[in-house]
Amino acid sequence: MRGPGLGRATDMFFDQLQGILLIVGTLFPIVNPIGGSLAFLLLTAEYSTAERRLLARQVAINSFLLLILSVLVGTHILSFFGISLPVVQVGGALVVISTGWTMLTRSDPAASGDSRIQTARSDDISKTAFYPLTLPLTVGPGSISIAITLGANESRQLGANVLAILSVAIASVLIALSVYLCYAYADRMAAAVGPRGMNVIMRLSAFLLVCIGVQILWNGASALLKTLIV
Repeated sequence: MRGPGLGRATDMFFDQLQGILLIVGTLFPIVNPIGGSLAFLLLTAEYSTAERRLLARQVAINSFLLLILSVLVGTHILSFFGISLPVVQVGGALVVISTGWTMLTRSDPAASGDSRIQTARSDDISKTAFYPLTLPLTVGPGSISIAITLGANESRQLGANVLAILSVAIASVLIALSVYLCYAYADRMAAAVGPRGMNVIMRLSAFLLVCIGVQILWNGASALLKTLIV
């Protein structure tokens, strides 16, 4: 028979697993590393494969930090500065739209015959890795707002809070790992579909990124307008 201690441990394990799956299942479609890898490849077309993999690793680390901080302390940061979630959505959506539009109107190096490879310094890679590759391309306003919402619903009791932090950390690691794998090996997918096919896919991805930004903008603006009506 299963003792009381073993039963509690089993229940805690399944609760922990459920919490991890909830966070991953909620954030993974929003982060969308598979779709983001196409935009990542477009924005890093001038870098070598080794530099692109270095960028992918840095983006994964940045994504992990942004996600875990958004869940754990996001509500406190917004409260400190007096910022609401709809305002975060509107401000972040403008950045997403700007990034998507830049990608959409960017010239195609393959079509123009420009095959130059840019040699990047480590500080240049670090700057590019955060903006725009991490924010808003990978962890955008939608991901941040959902992560903050998840954090706001967590229990504030000490024991439950420790388990929640562990769940958040594990889930963030899993998402960051998926980001690295998709971004670091995006060039293999490009090689499979060819430069012309990849250009079409990237343009579509850029257009979808603009649409996502408009949707996030509308969600935030709608919430703000409701406060004026009330």
